[in-house]
Amino acid sequence: MAEREHYDAIVIGSGQGGTPLATALARADRATALIEREHVGGTCVNVGCTPTKTMVASARVAYLARRATDYGVHTGPVTVRLDEVRQRKRAIVTSFRSGSERRLETTEGLDLIRGEARFTGPHTIEVCVDRGVMRPMASDTIFINTGDRPVIPKLTGLAEIPALDSTSIMELEAVPEHLLVLGGGYVGLEFAQMFRRFGSRVTIVQRAKQLLPREDPDVAEAISGILRDDGIEVLLEAKALQVERAAPDAQGIRLSVQTPEGARTLRGSHLLVATGRTPNTEYLDLAGAGVRTDDKGYIRVNERLETDVPGIYALGDVKGGSAFTHISYDDYRILKANLLEGRDATTAGRLVPYTVFIDPQLGRVGLSEQEAHARGGRIRVAKLPMSHVARALEVDETRGFLKAVIDGDTDQILGCAALGIEGGEIMSALQIAMLGRVPYTILRDAVFAHPTLAESLNNLFMAIGG
Repeated sequence: MAEREHYDAIVIGSGQGGTPLATALARADRATALIEREHVGGTCVNVGCTPTKTMVASARVAYLARRATDYGVHTGPVTVRLDEVRQRKRAIVTSFRSGSERRLETTEGLDLIRGEARFTGPHTIEVCVDRGVMRPMASDTIFINTGDRPVIPKLTGLAEIPALDSTSIMELEAVPEHLLVLGGGYVGLEFAQMFRRFGSRVTIVQRAKQLLPREDPDVAEAISGILRDDGIEVLLEAKALQVERAAPDAQGIRLSVQTPEGARTLRGSHLLVATGRTPNTEYLDLAGAGVRTDDKGYIRVNERLETDVPGIYALGDVKGGSAFTHISYDDYRILKANLLEGRDATTAGRLVPYTVFIDPQLGRVGLSEQEAHARGGRIRVAKLPMSHVARALEVDETRGFLKAVIDGDTDQILGCAALGIEGGEIMSALQIAMLGRVPYTILRDAVFAHPTLAESLNNLFMAIGG
């Protein structure tokens, strides 16, 4: 057996938390090993944020090109070549990934090791580096940043058909004729609208009563209306029962669903399964290290990202909770602050902003209206249709609305939903106010440049309700 290598720190997974953490540790003169089984950059760079938003951008161009006459601009027929969209996506992913690889490989004190790691004890691991060759390693400090992946639901017939997930759908060479989307969450909606704009007929099958079940009903209803306005069929309270090929040795999918109106059989050319995610923990042998997980396999951590085993930490999606790149990066900052700077940073009270990149975008931060009422106290709500925003009218992007939840006693902004053009940017402006504990009245009375989207905050807060 090979001699065990000892490191000051071992980071398993090179996602958006693990990569900067490994670099910071090495620069602090701690001999560090960063282990990656596939691609540097994790989900975000390789199969998540970077490629999907690149393709969303292509879809928006197609959408605007078809709407050109609305602006007095006349063009010819719009054709989407998905192979070219895919190549553009691949080029950007490769650029991002290779840049990260170069930085890691040139960082003194950092070893980038290709392979799959598993625990052999609380502070020992072995890495399968090549065709079963195991490389034993040890450290008193180990960080787990292995992320998660699309879950495969229990659906009769699913194993017998060529279903797509959020990774494989981005590798299609041609636009599907009719895309069936199983799941009405963030991932399902982004791809549904994207492929509708590429030219597919699209049907969304959502088991819950609304799309995006964590959002307020008025937000979810507005999003359903936007997607239907785009020509997407949205089925709510629809339970998938069985899926099969349209016919033996033939292309196409037949999906049986139960809806409030009765049983239906949907026929499509492709099926995208977007029903959630599952953690990449099964190979790690966490039990052998004494690391506890929840019933879904996500690693349990405290507010300092510590597991039950001293010296073992988890960061990013693998620990459960909010699965966003910026949260993974903030996890890194918390660990860096505590372990390298002697501070006492925690996840307590952390705002979790996010943007759903449908068009118009949904930017969200803080409490929803439902959550605020459940918490209790006097709540006030401000709401403004985008059709009342000058900038939105000028660029003919008036779908959606702005909504803010206010503490009626302190005038503090508790949360917001910005469903509209550049909703993520509008949300970020409100998040800054929340971070600075700026009362809504300051934004209501502020002088913003005209005509900007930020100017809409004046009118939004003039619309405060009781």
